[in-house]
Amino acid sequence: MMSDIPSESPPDNLAALAEDHYFAANPPPKDLEKHVALAREFINHHSAAGRRLVLITSGGTTVPLEKQTVRFVDNFSAGTRGATSAEYFLKAGYAVLFLHRQFSLLPFSRHYSHATDCFLDFLREGPNGSVVARDEDSAKMLDVLRKYRDARDRNMLLLLPFVSISDYLHELRSVAQLMRPLGPRGLLYLAAAVSDFFVPPDRMSEHKIQSTNAADVFKKNGSPNARPVAEEEETFDNFDSSPSVPRSKRLVIDLDPVPKFLKNLVEGWSPQGMIVSFKLETDPTILVHKARYSLDRYQHHLVIGNLLSTRKWEVVFVSPGNPDRWIRVPVRRNRDGSSAQMAETDKDVPIDPKTLPDGEPEVEIESLIIPAVQDLHSKYIQTVEEKGRG
Repeated sequence: MMSDIPSESPPDNLAALAEDHYFAANPPPKDLEKHVALAREFINHHSAAGRRLVLITSGGTTVPLEKQTVRFVDNFSAGTRGATSAEYFLKAGYAVLFLHRQFSLLPFSRHYSHATDCFLDFLREGPNGSVVARDEDSAKMLDVLRKYRDARDRNMLLLLPFVSISDYLHELRSVAQLMRPLGPRGLLYLAAAVSDFFVPPDRMSEHKIQSTNAADVFKKNGSPNARPVAEEEETFDNFDSSPSVPRSKRLVIDLDPVPKFLKNLVEGWSPQGMIVSFKLETDPTILVHKARYSLDRYQHHLVIGNLLSTRKWEVVFVSPGNPDRWIRVPVRRNRDGSSAQMAETDKDVPIDPKTLPDGEPEVEIESLIIPAVQDLHSKYIQTVEEKGRG
């Protein structure tokens, strides 16, 4: 990767060194070669067809605490933004390479996989032992099924899973590098909730971290059949809320910051693709500032800012040379003029979540986000192609 980084720029050299160190110290996922082969075939197919292709990253990233992982740090993301966005990108004519957290929401199946009802509640037994959808659900299920089959039959959707933060970064780097033949027709839509911290492998426990000293006593005595004295015996379990012997250990986790590879992505991995990142905050007073800071620091093309409490109702687009643009679910009015869907605001500030109605918006905000991203992507392609002709 050093050859992709200009040698005359010390900050870029540091970025390249951080990249080399991280990927050398953190082993790739076991399926990386398989995923790279699938991605290469998919990307080359659509590149030859002159089609736009979007790489969507989706879901959270785990931070393992042990090499043989039992415990890990995680976040709340279920992959809703990414899975929903994928459907609207497909509708807009993009091929979609969906890099997702294993078992997170997937395009199309998201309508049922995380529903309040069990999936089997949508089905009933039909004639002659057949399985059919309930009458009240059949029209929607048929529509979703047709869209899914169309995407798969036309080879417009490729699903690649990851689990840990290390898996994600290895997969992202490899796939992004494969997208170079697409030039500006490639779009990277980084919706995954990426961990900011991790445990380096050289500080990671090989085995499950023990909650008491009982195992240490066995090892000290040198016999697997030796029994510790009563005071050291592990008596706590998940069903004993008041053990006679309290836990003897606390778990203190020492995490390092994950290197920021967005600049590497912009300058080296996919230098011609349009790159969109997300910024999620809980404090409305810093949202736009943090989005602008990210844009200025990494010099990519668009930051989509959103707040945890209002992320399904509004986002803000922050892009170079443009005023901040708020995208909000449209207001639906009752006959008496009151807001039935959400509080209207003309101010370029986040909506007060207290003004929002209960329940989900009637419109998925991704149906508004994706056309706006597509418009910016069209302008980006035009700009790059004009520079190439000049």
